[in-house]
Amino acid sequence: MVDLTGFEDLIILALTALLPALGYLLWVRQSERLGHEPWSLLMRLFLFGALGATVIAAILEVVIVDLGTAVSQKYPGPEFGFLNGSSTLGAFFLVLVVAPFVEEALKAAGVVQYRSSMRRLADGPVFGAAVGLGFGFFETLLYGLGAFLAGGLAAGIALILVRSISSVLLHGSSTAMFGRGYASNVYEKKTGAAGAYYLLAVGMHASFNALASLGAIVVVLGLPSGIGTYADLIGLLAAIAFAFAAIEHVRTIIARSDFPGADAVHPRYRPPAARRLQPPVRR
Repeated sequence: MVDLTGFEDLIILALTALLPALGYLLWVRQSERLGHEPWSLLMRLFLFGALGATVIAAILEVVIVDLGTAVSQKYPGPEFGFLNGSSTLGAFFLVLVVAPFVEEALKAAGVVQYRSSMRRLADGPVFGAAVGLGFGFFETLLYGLGAFLAGGLAAGIALILVRSISSVLLHGSSTAMFGRGYASNVYEKKTGAAGAYYLLAVGMHASFNALASLGAIVVVLGLPSGIGTYADLIGLLAAIAFAFAAIEHVRTIIARSDFPGADAVHPRYRPPAARRLQPPVRR
């Protein structure tokens, strides 16, 4: 008989990574008040992030690290030490600078690629969230597969679950913010908004990575290793809180930009909760 255990484990890992990402996408989609984006479009955006941006980002980051290492070896001065991918400084440079700029640019390309499908301001952050969540799903699956190969199914599932409540949300919310800026550039004619919000997305990404790397940063600063252990936990909890706060902010932006000024235009355009809060009109 053919042993299907390994294949079944891969299916379990894939579903463990996929279902939270799709759940978040549904959550974001429901933030729109004037009609939801079709799932066919959202899944194309999701796949762009998963199979396009993730793979290209991985290739580019490897190339950049290899080039940086070559430069640092050719010019061994301390001013080029951060380019050495095998050094501690090189690892931080990759996590805090290279990855945020490269990955946010490639995810942003997915939003721009589907610009012809945008109908209103709120579509920008929804499109960005779909691309980012796709990216987060596939990246998380790859990390989970690595943990699976090293420590078995339980290790793979554990890593995927932790990343699903942190990194996946971060990727969705950071690219959603770029989408907000890009849509503002298109619909509100705010010149430079796309570039400004791209830098915001990069900043969010780098800040999240810094929180997630807090334990390693503490060790590099020369503090006792015992403090590093606590810093790992504190950094992880802070990163999770940051990711949830970011995605909730995105949902608020989507709801408010779906129909700007609607609450002041006519009561029937307001969401039900807002209508219930209005005092009765005296005649």
